[in-house]
Amino acid sequence: MSELQTVSTNKAFGGVQGVYRHQSEATGTPMTFSVFVPEHETGATLPVLWYLSGLTCTHANVTDKGDYHRACADAGIIFIAPDTSPRGEGVADDDAYDFGQGAGFYVDATEEPWAPHFRMRSYIEDELPALIAAEFPVDMMRQGITGHSMGGHGALTIGLRNAGRFKSISAFAPIVSPLDCPWGEKALGGYLGNDRSEWRTYDACALIADGARVPDLLVDQGDADQFLAEQLKPDLLRAACDAAGIDLNLRMQPGYDHSYYFISTFMADHVRWHAERLV
Repeated sequence: MSELQTVSTNKAFGGVQGVYRHQSEATGTPMTFSVFVPEHETGATLPVLWYLSGLTCTHANVTDKGDYHRACADAGIIFIAPDTSPRGEGVADDDAYDFGQGAGFYVDATEEPWAPHFRMRSYIEDELPALIAAEFPVDMMRQGITGHSMGGHGALTIGLRNAGRFKSISAFAPIVSPLDCPWGEKALGGYLGNDRSEWRTYDACALIADGARVPDLLVDQGDADQFLAEQLKPDLLRAACDAAGIDLNLRMQPGYDHSYYFISTFMADHVRWHAERLV
């Protein structure tokens, strides 16, 4: 396992907000992530809430603007925010904001030139959890996952594929069906090729249709979100959950857009919702 480097630490609400870097075997690049560890008794282990960010973001967006620290300190939950893609010299990129660096879509790419580094599924599902378990006071039997937009897609699909690992799954304005929106068709086609059957494992609605089951989901969606009709399509998730008997709490929030003003408004609600399930 690669050596963990501490980039920065700051005290917040009695706990420690840290930023860390390591050399990833999955992506073949340095990867940076943030971890908030609440104040706790020596020797105690705490539940974990993973947060996956959206297009163009790094770990820093939610760390600086997500307003999760007080809620996580109150609930005694460790909050982990990875990056959205590999980055750096020699890593393939694209001029568009919705593809390439900053837009990894939490897949393991199979197409060139993306396959050598764009292995965010393996990084988030396997490598980073092993590193976290070795370095932080986590109870890996109590994990929840959430995310925003592209990261909401990541949270839903990773959670559904690993339902035995995650006790709770939520999302903010997620891309619920990459098979049925321009962002998803571009990204999955580019990273995985033209065989759409290979995309289904990266589509929450398709995973549910194919048999993935969890007890419940929480999704917040602003009704003034500029991407609502073309890209996000939460009604597709509602239909998939209704057909599968999954209890989906889809909360349409009047007047809210796609920004971190929206996310920060409802972040504490999500932390408390996860805390109830991570006992």
